Amino acid sequence: MLFYAMFLMAFVLHAQTEQVNADRAQRHLSEAIQIRTVSQIDESKMEWTEFERFHAFLEHSYPLIHNTLLREKISKASLLYTWQGTRPDLDPIALLAHMDVVPAVDEDGDLWQHPPFSGFNDGEYIWGRGALDMKNVLVCVMEAVETLLEEGYVPERTVYLCFGHNEETTINEGNGAYAIVNTLKERGIHLESTLDEGGAVLPIDIKGVLQANLVGIGIAEKGFANVKITVRADGGHASQPPKHTAAGQLAKVVRDLERHPFEPEMLTIVDDMFRTVGKNTEFPIRWLAPFLLDFQPLFFAIACQFPPGAAFVRTTMACTMLEGSPSPNVLPEEACVIIDCRMLPGTTAEDVERHIRKVVRNKDIEVEFVRCKETKAISPVDSKAFAVLTELSQQRDGKNIVAPYLVMGRTDSYHYEAICENIYRYSPFLVPTSLLLTTHAANERCPVEELAESVRFYKMYIKKMTE
Repeated sequence: MLFYAMFLMAFVLHAQTEQVNADRAQRHLSEAIQIRTVSQIDESKMEWTEFERFHAFLEHSYPLIHNTLLREKISKASLLYTWQGTRPDLDPIALLAHMDVVPAVDEDGDLWQHPPFSGFNDGEYIWGRGALDMKNVLVCVMEAVETLLEEGYVPERTVYLCFGHNEETTINEGNGAYAIVNTLKERGIHLESTLDEGGAVLPIDIKGVLQANLVGIGIAEKGFANVKITVRADGGHASQPPKHTAAGQLAKVVRDLERHPFEPEMLTIVDDMFRTVGKNTEFPIRWLAPFLLDFQPLFFAIACQFPPGAAFVRTTMACTMLEGSPSPNVLPEEACVIIDCRMLPGTTAEDVERHIRKVVRNKDIEVEFVRCKETKAISPVDSKAFAVLTELSQQRDGKNIVAPYLVMGRTDSYHYEAICENIYRYSPFLVPTSLLLTTHAANERCPVEELAESVRFYKMYIKKMTE
């Protein structure tokens, strides 16, 4: 017991000796937010000069990186940095981030307490679009590398910094991460591991059940599809309507889809996550959790009552966009709905279409996949990278609960499946759920105190993975 206490104390003291420049990190995140690197589905509407400004900002802010690492512009605005290691026989690691952000909702209205591109620092938070998704990560990674260079650190294993420019809007060939992977693949590069956004550190405070921080390390992510379903009918004047217009028929389609979701299924990753959390709960939940997980019908019945629970155990479909007649007095000749579908790993586009045609009673519908990516890969939990992430998380707080995690959203990570088996999604920021909900919404902001901790994390991660 004494040895364990001394070992833990040594860990904590080592972490505290990792020097960071907290003021510089705050200033640079604020400046990064002020640059409007907004991505658009229609790239002709993108302000490419803002990405050029961001590139210049990085060059000015991190002189040692730009004097030491090789920087390459990939595709239209993505960046690939190479920090050459001394051991070419070792597979490199990669740290991923994206420079782009989504548009700001109600930018000129009253929803934002501080303008979304102000980067305002009130001493507690830094406000603005990208503060959590994910200029905070990009800046902390750069701060970590710059600080290591200031300290004279030389990695044995080569390190790549891979910064995409359109993660928020593009998933296939036009994606910046896709182009970076192709570049590395053409050079014969195989990565030891990658680290990207996705997982997080979530404080859980349920009295009598669990009071701890849940560290979710994403080892897989859901697939993604936008499916357009169209119903056609005769048009005409709205003064002489048929029994069901195309819009009325489409309403039945939506009803059928919402009444007949995908059947739930238990992936090993999800089972492991719930069992890990269950083991750390208080009695009697700790005793009941394994029995509940072993009796899947009951577990599914409970989990599917809550949208977050249902998302872990089934492929989800959300009817998000509807379109019909161009005028109130015109019968629509066609009506369509866009379904946002998040597929469990292993579920294919064919599975989705088969389900839609099975549960929708109208067999004359047209089904079109507007955008789609399938995911299959699940990264191992016995790799060096996963062990390092676990060690660093528990080093910060011995009560942290580390568990494998299924990421609900899409990231750039899935592109790297072509050159890497150990793909992890985790950000070291301790952020409550209420604050995470500001991502892509108004009042997005990053806790100031988390920046220094995160820079320290990336410093230690790089050192442990490259020594």
